Amino acid sequence: MAEDVETEVTGKVWKLVAKPGDTLSEDDPILILESMKMEIPVCAPFDGTVAEICVGEGDAVDEGDVMARMDED
Repeated sequence: MAEDVETEVTGKVWKLVAKPGDTLSEDDPILILESMKMEIPVCAPFDGTVAEICVGEGDAVDEGDVMARMDED
């Protein structure tokens, strides 16, 4: 079962780094947010596979929004 990856800040999706099917290690970036002129990575919370990316580049997001879903390996 896929686990939600949420953002901890409000901002805009600047760049998608990973795509569905990618295998990531804990703390690998999934995407980069731009908030208050800073680039903030949203990282994998555990080793696993990206099941879904729930946002697109340029999307505005709020704290707590689901950015992606991951399956644990």
